[in-house]
Amino acid sequence: MIDILYFAWVRERVGLPRERVETSAATVADLVEELKAREERYEAAFADLRALRVALDQELSEFTAPLAGVREVAFFPPMTGG
Repeated sequence: MIDILYFAWVRERVGLPRERVETSAATVADLVEELKAREERYEAAFADLRALRVALDQELSEFTAPLAGVREVAFFPPMTGG
């Protein structure tokens, strides 16, 4: 089981702040494909991965990263600041 957290507009599109999923995905990209296949709202949230960042167990990561041993995946838009 993996906890998935959604932040900002990703949460708005998915309609949930978090969920726990059972997955056989090997990488973050595989997980995204599984989620997109679920429902249209996930397809909308993950339509453009260039507009998203991902963290695995609270460490910024890449969509090509393996999920083995990961407990938490967080999806969020890029941070802006000034």
